[in-house]
Amino acid sequence: MTSEPPHSGHGDSGHGDSGGGGSNGRGGAGIAPVRAFVVLVLFVVAAIALVAIGTRPTVSGNAATPPATTTTSTTAPGKPASTTTTTTVPHSSVTVVVANATQTNGLAAHYSQVLTSQGWAVQAPVDAATTEATSSVYYAAGQQAAAAAIAATLTLKPAVVLPLTTAVPVTGVSHDDVVVVAGSDLVAGS
Repeated sequence: MTSEPPHSGHGDSGHGDSGGGGSNGRGGAGIAPVRAFVVLVLFVVAAIALVAIGTRPTVSGNAATPPATTTTSTTAPGKPASTTTTTTVPHSSVTVVVANATQTNGLAAHYSQVLTSQGWAVQAPVDAATTEATSSVYYAAGQQAAAAAIAATLTLKPAVVLPLTTAVPVTGVSHDDVVVVAGSDLVAGS
């Protein structure tokens, strides 16, 4: 008969089953940190994978129509040829809202119909927060060419094409590409 001290359950006595077994006298103490590290690494890899999947843009519908590109070459006598490349965004991919900044009923609706007939993605017409004597065409980042084309369609001067900022007298249009504020100068054309 051998005399062993009784196992108290407190601390590591070096004997018995204390967390993984083993006959090296450490009772599995060397395996626990390795196991914790492996679990931590798996957690980090899974978190990275979920974030990568969750931040991908969603794809729905048909593939977008690529912008049309026009290349023009000009040659002047005695000078080398110059080339200009212009990229045109399809009208249907540009969201437009027309706001009435006058006391004339139906002005925004009229110009919304004019732009819709040209293929622009026109939203429901709205009223501006103020009245304006001069019309303006505001554009979001990357939409200056579209705004200039819309201004030309409405026979407005290029000087009224401005960047879309919080100074626009129309609320709730920060998500639109182009905002037309129809002023009194467009009343005669309606």
